[in-house]
Amino acid sequence: MIPLRDEIPSRTVPLVNYGMIGLCTFVFLAQVLGSASRDEAAGDRSFADTILERFGMIPARVLDPERPVHVVERVAVRTPQGWMPLERTRPAEPPPFAPWLTLLTCIFLHGGWLHFLGNMWFLHIFGDNVEDRIGHLGYLLFYLGCGVAASATHLFTNADSTVPTIGASGAIAGVMGGYMVLYPHARVLTLVPIFIFIEIMVLPAYVFLGIWFLLQFFQGTLAVAGTEASGVAWWAHIGGFAAGLLAVMLLRNLHALRPPPRRDQRLLRSDGHRHGGF
Repeated sequence: MIPLRDEIPSRTVPLVNYGMIGLCTFVFLAQVLGSASRDEAAGDRSFADTILERFGMIPARVLDPERPVHVVERVAVRTPQGWMPLERTRPAEPPPFAPWLTLLTCIFLHGGWLHFLGNMWFLHIFGDNVEDRIGHLGYLLFYLGCGVAASATHLFTNADSTVPTIGASGAIAGVMGGYMVLYPHARVLTLVPIFIFIEIMVLPAYVFLGIWFLLQFFQGTLAVAGTEASGVAWWAHIGGFAAGLLAVMLLRNLHALRPPPRRDQRLLRSDGHRHGGF
């Protein structure tokens, strides 16, 4: 399911949300540009590969910094029959700081255009409203905290993994968990693929986010059971969502949130009149 927009306006400029999108964009473009450049210090590896290994979170390295970590890469080797793919193992590039700090740095990296664009779109849809209720500084701490909680969840559910973990998905899952607490009945205009057809539906936020969470939980359970091989950190999504949901519930109980927008502050139609939906 792809959210197209929601009906909740933001009363303030979401500076932190824009900042996170801008920072992730800057880092991703550096990765894209670096994929074509060779890192002289790292031999024949690309600069982008070096970034992933140095700043991505590798669970085995975080839990045991002294443990040698190796990665498997595919290279092209020239043979009499032509160029052939070959797998080889080599030591991973070390991080420039203590490995546990990669629980934070990994949330600013992405693995491809689809990964990057999907994450930034979800953050754009849901993040501004959460920042509006928490405040700029609070939202910054909230976003980073959810990202670290997501990384830690993946860390302890994949303790022996030597694969670099990257992506803002866990932090954004935390934003979505917070949104569900703050606006459970907000309407979300959603693109829903049904077999070969695509439908546009208006779903309550608790339905959209509830289905999303159940999908993550189902996929994560299959991954733990060993019945599915996937490159998606499902439990990072679950951990981030739970962290965001619990954090906002705590803030609400402490009366530390701004009041919600009034119903007469809903979206404007193109003719300038207010309306209560889409």
